[in-house]
Amino acid sequence: MGHQLRPSPRLASPRPLPKSSCTVISTSPKSESICRDILAIDPGHQLARRMLGLAITDQFIGATSDRYLQVQSIFEGLSDPYERLYYTGLLHERHAKTQLLVGYAPHTLLPLVEEAMRCFAEAEKIRPAGNDDSILRWNRCVRLLESRPDFHFERGPAALDTEDMPPISSPARRAGGH
Repeated sequence: MGHQLRPSPRLASPRPLPKSSCTVISTSPKSESICRDILAIDPGHQLARRMLGLAITDQFIGATSDRYLQVQSIFEGLSDPYERLYYTGLLHERHAKTQLLVGYAPHTLLPLVEEAMRCFAEAEKIRPAGNDDSILRWNRCVRLLESRPDFHFERGPAALDTEDMPPISSPARRAGGH
């Protein structure tokens, strides 16, 4: 007989979790498990969905084993368009930052940072009154880009040398003319 998860009556409550529970969930090493327990009882629980996505991104190490696509799916399931954009932006930002920490070339991560910024810009347009979180995240991305000039890899024009040209089989060339 396999072991079964047991639903917690306290977690089954239809009322939202108090702010203190959010802090415990977000800072606890058990946060992913707690969020999964809540979602097993109430798959539409938006706070648990947000916290689960964040708990997983907290585990990112910049490797292919990071559960980037899983978090993307979790955040796509958020019902509020602002939250969907904001948290997807956080996902892209955290993904880029962890890959930067493990040595990925910054210019290869520019598309991730730009996608995060696109999400934050779109979220800003529909943000709740008084909520500047998307603006603050946008600014954080700008500062990240400014802190590393190698994010903007620019290769100068390649020098063209006639010796690098493929052979041309024209009568003038065969005769030694140009």
